[in-house]
Formats: sequence, structure tokens, C-alpha cells
Amino acid sequence: MAKSKVSSKKKQEKPIEEPEIVTTSSAMDQTAEDSVESAVKKKLTSLVSLQLIDAQIDKIRIIRGELPLEVQDLEDEIEGLETRINKYNEEISDLEMQISNKHNSIKESNELVKKYESQQMNVRNNREYDSLSKEIEYQSLEIQLAEKKINEFKAAIESKKEMADIASKELEERKNDLEIKNNELKDIVEETQKEEQDLKKKSDAKESNIDDRLLSAYKRIRKNALNGLAVVPVERDACGGCFNKIPPQRQLDIKLNKKIIVCEYCGRILVDNEIVENTSI
Repeated sequence: MAKSKVSSKKKQEKPIEEPEIVTTSSAMDQTAEDSVESAVKKKLTSLVSLQLIDAQIDKIRIIRGELPLEVQDLEDEIEGLETRINKYNEEISDLEMQISNKHNSIKESNELVKKYESQQMNVRNNREYDSLSKEIEYQSLEIQLAEKKINEFKAAIESKKEMADIASKELEERKNDLEIKNNELKDIVEETQKEEQDLKKKSDAKESNIDDRLLSAYKRIRKNALNGLAVVPVERDACGGCFNKIPPQRQLDIKLNKKIIVCEYCGRILVDNEIVENTSI
């Protein structure tokens, strides 16, 4: 009878053990699934938080408007005008040198004319006289040509000087514009610099908590996006970036946070609106 009771107890214990094993396995699976969901959700939350910070930095830079570009354009224009003025001055110097050379040429030709005229007084025949006359005529033509060139060079110098004066006045105006723009930019930078630096530190700190591959994808998407948004929520059954409709099953996958999902149209990372609402900088 004692043996029968022991045997009966053993038979009663077996059915109790099996459900416990099944329950434990199910709990482990659920724990693993929750762990994956938690890890993905943490990544998405970090991305959303990073984007909020980067968006604030973007706003600060937008406040500066086009001033940095305007300053750069003015600096380039000033450099171009200075190069143009230097070129005019070099051309003027070259023309003045040519005028000086022509004056020397005229002087030499006049001396030759005097020499030939003096020699004509002592010729022995008509052939020598005619030869000297031709030389005098040739030198006279050289003098006329040189004087014509001098006048052309002087006209060119006047034209170059006028253009240089116009460029100089324009240069002065552009320098004044640049000074005004630089002062405006300096004031705006001083007002926003500290805030931007603080946000940049926060951005760097957030980036350090995101794995390199995901961060690289975020930066690439953000760079290509017109509005700078790489992570967007689902709004009215559509992508919050390109506004294309998202299928219901895909919306469900996004809500479950089991994997990172991107929009098949614009490539932005899609997140559940709840994550966006509950995430701050």
C-alpha cells in the first residue's frame, strides 16, 4: 500500500512539471521579443532626440539668413575688382613704357634726320643726295608713325584710367557693403553663438550613443532631405516627410518598434508618433 501511494504521488507530479516548462519557455521568448523592441525603440528615441537638437541648430542658422553667403559673394566680388584694377594699372604702366620707347625712337629719328641733312650739304653727286633724301623721308615717316602710336597709347591709357576709376569706386562701395554685412553677421553670431555651441555639444553627446552605421545613415538622409528631416512620424496614414501613403501592415510594424523601417518613397526613417511626442531634447 505504501508503494502504491508513492507511485501515485509520482504520477500526479508529472503533469505539474510540463506546464511550468512551457510557461518558462514562453516567458523567455516574450522577454527576448521585449528586449529587441526595447533596443529598437531606444535607437529610434535617440535619433528623434538628435534630430530635435539638429533642427534647433538649423533654425539658428536660418536666423542668420543669407548673410554668410552674401558676405562670401562680396568678398569674391572685391577680390575680382582688385584683380581687375591691378590689371588696368599693369596695362597703363605697359602703355606708358611703350610711349617712352616711342619718344626715344622719335629722338633717334630726329638726330638721324639732322645727320642726313648735314651730309646732304657735302654730297658729291645726285645719287648720294637722293639716297640721303630717302633716308630722311624714311625717318620722317618713322617719326609720324611713332607720334600716331603715342596718341593711340595715350587714348588707351585714358580709357584704362576711366575703367580703373569706375572699378575703384565700385570697389569702395563693395567694401562699405561688406563692412555693414560683416557687422550684421557679427551681431547675429554673438546673439546665437552660445546657444548653438550648447546645442552642438548636446548633438555630439547624442551621436556618441548611436552606432556608427545608423548615425551615418541618419546624416546621409538628413543631408539629402530638403527640410533636413531624416526621422519622421506617420501622420494621417502617410510619411511625415514626403506625405506618401503607408500601407496598414507597415504602419503596424512601425508601431511595434521591432525593426527600423524607412519610407520606400523618400528613404526617411519612420517612427511611431508616440515616440516623437514623448521625446525631448
